[in-house]
Amino acid sequence: MDRRFRAFVLSCLVLVVSACGGDGPGPVVVALQPHKDPDRMLAERERLASFLSERIDREVDVVVPSSSLVIVEGLRGGTIDIAYLSSSDLARKRDAATLLLAGEIDGRTDYESLWVTTEEYDHDSVDDLRGRPVAFASRTSTSGFVIPLWDLRQQGLIGPDGRPQDHFGEGNVLYGTGYVSAIEKVLAGEAEAAAVSAYVIEGNEHLDEAVRTRMRVVDRQGPVPTHVIAARATLDTPTRDALRGALLALDAAEHRDLREALFVSRLVEVDADEHLGDLGPAIEFAESITD
Repeated sequence: MDRRFRAFVLSCLVLVVSACGGDGPGPVVVALQPHKDPDRMLAERERLASFLSERIDREVDVVVPSSSLVIVEGLRGGTIDIAYLSSSDLARKRDAATLLLAGEIDGRTDYESLWVTTEEYDHDSVDDLRGRPVAFASRTSTSGFVIPLWDLRQQGLIGPDGRPQDHFGEGNVLYGTGYVSAIEKVLAGEAEAAAVSAYVIEGNEHLDEAVRTRMRVVDRQGPVPTHVIAARATLDTPTRDALRGALLALDAAEHRDLREALFVSRLVEVDADEHLGDLGPAIEFAESITD
């Protein structure tokens, strides 16, 4: 009797755990990066939740966690089902998620990282910035730190165990909290150049036109793989395929304003290994840097 009772209790626990998991009857959770004020994204989040729910015939919750780290850990722990995040975030935790879709900008799934300055300086290459104060976008930015740092290494401007200070000088390496803050350091005279994404300068969503016209490109590096939609590794195949199909449907003309607001560009299917390319070694090098 005790053995049968224990088996009954165990079976009940399995059912409870299954019902609480992301593959159960609960809502599918979609996470977006906090690239702008989450409160301003409320209407867009609600529209996306409604759009996806209608197409996969299941409740969908769209959330904006406080950081990309929270998103990655949510994918790993099963509290987030799919997420929009940088390729670097996915490359750091390949075991936590699989790549569903990637952004396509002007027909490409990669873009450039730029060193930019103002007309006040005559720098024409990153080599010209030797011994000069510069600002990286942030310590975790792909195009604003990981790729420009890797380019310094590839050019031999810093050694295999080197730091950015080896090229720019002690006390000359600053970090922003994003692309705009790095450029603000240049405008304020704290730095003579900033490492940012090409679309910050060449697009019209991050900087006022008056600021963009003041900036000029010093050097280019890359390629930088575009942002991705990733699904947690344990998400069931039918749900994963349904979500992929629903997101691809955002390409229809009547939904493009929502797609542009949340994902900037088209979403397309890509080979994960080809898309992420050499990000792994670049990330390892960036994460080895200590002040």
